[in-house]
Amino acid sequence: MTLTDTAAIFRFHKEQVKAFGKGSTEALGWTSADAQLQRFEVLSAIADLDHQILLDAGCGHGDLRAYLYTKYPSMTYIGIEQIPELLDRAVEQYAHIPETIFLQGDFTSATLPEVDYILACGSLNYRSSDPEFIYKTIEKLFKDSKKGFGFNLLSMLHEPHPLIVAYNPVLILDFCRTLTPHVRLIENYRENDFSIFMYPHQQA
Repeated sequence: MTLTDTAAIFRFHKEQVKAFGKGSTEALGWTSADAQLQRFEVLSAIADLDHQILLDAGCGHGDLRAYLYTKYPSMTYIGIEQIPELLDRAVEQYAHIPETIFLQGDFTSATLPEVDYILACGSLNYRSSDPEFIYKTIEKLFKDSKKGFGFNLLSMLHEPHPLIVAYNPVLILDFCRTLTPHVRLIENYRENDFSIFMYPHQQA
């Protein structure tokens, strides 16, 4: 992303925090806590994550950490977030959980730690001045994960948004299949959302 793109994202979340309060679901750009929970439930099914190292790309308030801890208490979690206001909240709420690390940085450009799985929940929906941004980022995060990469995207916007963009699931799926044949598309859990799991090897 360009500096202009990044500045727009920072500005958006600062305005959301100001409007809805620090720590709110809306500060992250989610419409409701239920929507967030549905997406967590889908992405957490990428694999049995116990005893695995997972990176949460664009972790926001770190709420995915709390959700995963209830399902996979022996997992190591690393959350990376570039917006200080969001990261501070994540550290405040969840850094006490064992095997939990939070890092500040831009996952689209940073050198990431070696991990088994990467999840990106809502963090790939930002509009970019680079038309190839989504494809470059999917490729990077897939290659940075040893065992699998899972992400969700919007398939439809109810009204135009200056910062958020929706994608055609078929086009995204077709691109993912150029990187690996082991791809799963998950739909029908929300009307305007889809998730994709990518694996370097066939799953048992």
